[in-house]
Amino acid sequence: MIKVHHLDHSRSQRVLWMLEELNLPYQVVRYQRDPKTWLAPQALRDLHPLGKSPVVEDDTLVLAESGAILEYLVDRYDSARQFSPEPVPLQSPERLRYRYWMHYAEGSAMPPMVMSLVFARLRKAPMPFFARPIARQIADKALKGFVGPQIKLHLQWMERELGNTPWFAGERFTAADIQMSFPLQAAAARGGDLSAYPRLQAFLERIAQRPAYQRAQAKGGALDLAAGAA
Repeated sequence: MIKVHHLDHSRSQRVLWMLEELNLPYQVVRYQRDPKTWLAPQALRDLHPLGKSPVVEDDTLVLAESGAILEYLVDRYDSARQFSPEPVPLQSPERLRYRYWMHYAEGSAMPPMVMSLVFARLRKAPMPFFARPIARQIADKALKGFVGPQIKLHLQWMERELGNTPWFAGERFTAADIQMSFPLQAAAARGGDLSAYPRLQAFLERIAQRPAYQRAQAKGGALDLAAGAA
């Protein structure tokens, strides 16, 4: 049986969702973040040197990185290609879009989301009283001058792309939509109102209605991405 090492409020929620979409049996091994540092416990670092989640065990295979895990699961278990394009032709529009969004989610969309979290935590970090105004000024300038505009740029890009197709890879729901869910949920949690991006907002509402998504949430717990999950 597939074993998912699941850290609360993390990317591993996407793996549970993918497994539910595939109707595969799996076991969840739960880990809780440190309430002060919001980091993973030592037990997860013992499993994988980076101490990150998700980590999946399938037979003798130990695999990390959510995008790599999703691609592995659909390649091995989704013979009907319900959740990914056919492997050939490589240049098919759906295949190209699928590959792009699978990599874009973590390679381009998430870095400014993580930076927003880091600077927001810097503003509240314990420090000598005399350093507090300086730290807040640095954080505010970074958020306003760089991080905020970058997040806006990416949200505008994603909003525009969802005007071309109903799902990220094309006309049907795929694993790319599962992969893209986390940066959009992070944006909604940390940036608040997504009303300026109605297609992104509708996307989040649509995925939340999927039975597999709801089953995964019941098993993995609700996401709280505002609290500190990078």
